[in-house]
Amino acid sequence: MPVNCIPAAKTLRVHAGLLLFASSFERTDEVMGFYNDHIEPALVSCACGMKAITRERAKIVPFAKGVVLEIGFGSGHNAPHYDQQAITHLYALEPSAAWRKKALKRIGNLTVPLEWLDLPGEEIPLSDASVDTVLVTYALCTIPGVEAALEGMRRVLKPGGKLVFLEHGLAPDAGVAKWQGRVNGVWGKLAGGCRLNRDPVALIRAAGFDIEKLDQHYAPGAPKIAGFMTGGVAAR
Repeated sequence: MPVNCIPAAKTLRVHAGLLLFASSFERTDEVMGFYNDHIEPALVSCACGMKAITRERAKIVPFAKGVVLEIGFGSGHNAPHYDQQAITHLYALEPSAAWRKKALKRIGNLTVPLEWLDLPGEEIPLSDASVDTVLVTYALCTIPGVEAALEGMRRVLKPGGKLVFLEHGLAPDAGVAKWQGRVNGVWGKLAGGCRLNRDPVALIRAAGFDIEKLDQHYAPGAPKIAGFMTGGVAAR
């Protein structure tokens, strides 16, 4: 079965097997490079395209308006959900060439001007107060310097601009949170540095944003350790 057709429920098991297989080679750097550049993007993209996750995107992405900066554009899963009539320009920040390549098929129907930014989330190359909306979905869990990234997002927003966010993270249930902590290390190795137990609300508020709209729940059909969703809109 092609990698990009593996059912999402099997993604973690496949990840683990492939990572163990890759690490068994003597030329580990070369093999792991292939894993990181080709296998991991396909598997993570598959998981990010789960029906449960797609439903979450459809609810939050249309809040993006005006000049939009998307942090962690990835393979373009948000593209079909944009309200294109409300957007004048789209900056797509994505440092991975492999992810940008995978996004090409999903951005074909976009009619708004799109400009790639080939830098990580901590290094947003835009002027102060230059965008109306920053959209970040399932990226705050992965960015190493997440505090610096959020500071940059706030910097580039115009006065009155909005941070539109959709993240998974620390679960409110002690049992689930305990398991998140237990598997967090190996999960990060399998899923591009993703941290299961970051608290997106605490991070966003600590960066100086005022959360105006907030919805938190377990996404039906997603595993609980990665399925506690936090979506909303915050003002600069």
